[in-house]
Amino acid sequence: MACRISELVLGCHDPELLARFWCEVLDFVVLGQEGEDDHALEVGPREGFGGPQPTIILSKRAEPEPGKPRLHIDVNATDRDMDAELDRLLEIGARPADIGQTGDEPWHVLADPEGNEFCLLKARLQPL
Repeated sequence: MACRISELVLGCHDPELLARFWCEVLDFVVLGQEGEDDHALEVGPREGFGGPQPTIILSKRAEPEPGKPRLHIDVNATDRDMDAELDRLLEIGARPADIGQTGDEPWHVLADPEGNEFCLLKARLQPL
């Protein structure tokens, strides 16, 4: 195993409303706020990020971006560092995706062979 799904990122109008909903559905708790000005909330299992279940980032968006899905997956390497995992993902068909990032982010934005965007995060997680 080389990666695990660590986060699901959902663009939404009202992160607080969806946080209450998903916490009730999944017996999750609010783990924290992401970004300044209440742009996103992270909900997940009580043990927090990195456990057997992915967390959900509820990211505030005024409107869905045309032609873009509202949900994307974040993955973390389990048996190598981020750079080695990036090389592996590119070798098996992923490609870099430009969504306006600065290059200073601690993650890589990639696209699968059909163009679906996902992010490779820096932290290494234990395999399940």
